[in-house]
Amino acid sequence: MNPDFEIDPDISLAKTIPTRFYTDPSFFESGKEKIFFPSWQFVGSTSLISEPGSCYPFIFLDPHINEPLLLAKNQENKISCLSNVCTHRGNLLVKDACTVSHIRCRYHGRIFDLDGKFRSMPEFKEVKNFPSAEDDLHKLPLFQWGNLLFCSLTNSFSAEKFLGEMMNRVGWLPLEEFKFRADLSRDYIVHAHWALYCENYLEGFHIPFVHAGLNAVLDFGNYTTEIFSYSNLQLGIAKEGELCFELPASSQDFGKNIAAYYFWVFSNMMFNFYPWGLSVNIVMPVSTGESRVRFLTFVWKESLFDSGAGADLNSVEMEDEEVVEAVQKGVRSRFYSRGRYSVTREQGTHHFHRLLSSFLK
Repeated sequence: MNPDFEIDPDISLAKTIPTRFYTDPSFFESGKEKIFFPSWQFVGSTSLISEPGSCYPFIFLDPHINEPLLLAKNQENKISCLSNVCTHRGNLLVKDACTVSHIRCRYHGRIFDLDGKFRSMPEFKEVKNFPSAEDDLHKLPLFQWGNLLFCSLTNSFSAEKFLGEMMNRVGWLPLEEFKFRADLSRDYIVHAHWALYCENYLEGFHIPFVHAGLNAVLDFGNYTTEIFSYSNLQLGIAKEGELCFELPASSQDFGKNIAAYYFWVFSNMMFNFYPWGLSVNIVMPVSTGESRVRFLTFVWKESLFDSGAGADLNSVEMEDEEVVEAVQKGVRSRFYSRGRYSVTREQGTHHFHRLLSSFLK
């Protein structure tokens, strides 16, 4: 990589990542294998496969990686993440969510158990050295935290390296009580590079200038960012009298008026915990100038929904999109190459850029 993509570890000396990262299609393409292929991605709630025999097809980071995968729960209630591609001729196996006793390919009748193990195949008696391990469905790493499921295409990193700090910090929350609400979830199309969207999320610096409603309930003077290896946390403190968590004495934040925990997990996942529940945001790259951002809503306390720092998230999103899309146009200027960081307010963005530089090498 070009030396100017190195980000100085000293934030007071560092310059931001060069604009070529956002505008050059070669960086967008190389990011598929270097950034996202080894990443962990959020799949959804265990409610997707609630019963033994449940199968749920999904695409790993659609449309960027675009790998067809499958969640399957066997009769022993063990969940597997499998390739959704038949090992015979590459046909997609499961088209829609269903409940079955086994997985059967509609093309030539090959059958697999719900853990991916090859079971049978018609007209194959004469085939030598068959079946072998290659005839089983490829099994992928799967991680469960409460009722939340994550998968990866490789074993490059353990899930705990990315999620561990978040799990420890809010482990007192009863995630099994958080219910996914499809009616409150939606996708947004943002006309900007995926990393620009993440950068905007990673600093609260813009809150007083962009989010009047949010700024009215957060104590910006006490807004802090904590940096971990592959994640970071922005801690939103509530102003006096505003909605905040009732923290247990076991929490390291006990005694603080916390309005929101904003966790970012490399490279494209945000977990926003509010007193009413959780908003998961996944940034999905489409092109150098377009992203799809998925907002997934999990309600814990219905009576508190849409209040405090977690109120009117659609309006907050619209405000963010307006700014990020303006930056998308600005970084293409011939008069802008790279900027500097606020030492006190942009630690998260600096951390993100250092991780990008590291993964791109």
